[in-house]
Amino acid sequence: MSSLYAITSLPQLLIERPLIFLHLACAIGALVLGVAMLVRRKGTGSHRALGWLWVALMGGAAVSSAFLSGGRLPNLAGFSPIHLLTAFVLVMLPRAVLQARRGDIQGHRKTMRGLYFGGCVIAGAFTLLPGRFLGQLLWKHTLGVMA
Repeated sequence: MSSLYAITSLPQLLIERPLIFLHLACAIGALVLGVAMLVRRKGTGSHRALGWLWVALMGGAAVSSAFLSGGRLPNLAGFSPIHLLTAFVLVMLPRAVLQARRGDIQGHRKTMRGLYFGGCVIAGAFTLLPGRFLGQLLWKHTLGVMA
């Protein structure tokens, strides 16, 4: 087992793998804030402010993921199929912001929902698969389940 899989806590992760820690913090922040954004009232000042925070978290998660390898997944020059989601987020995030700024609220809503489910939920599911680093950290080390 590699030393990466020997990491058993978040403080240890911060010290030994700060890029993974940054990615995880941004992704979890976007996942949690995204739920609040989906259910709360739209169009308010706080919606805009929290929306910019969500955009920053998603952008941070996407940019940091571009520098993470796909682990054991088949890859080309370090990029694995999960990096397609990185490209998806990096293309669609500015599009969603532009849609809101131009008054295309229906388009903005559709794009943001797609970003949440594709960039947070689906990417998170792939990330937590057994055999992937964060999957190992969650399933084996945190919950005590063998993965």
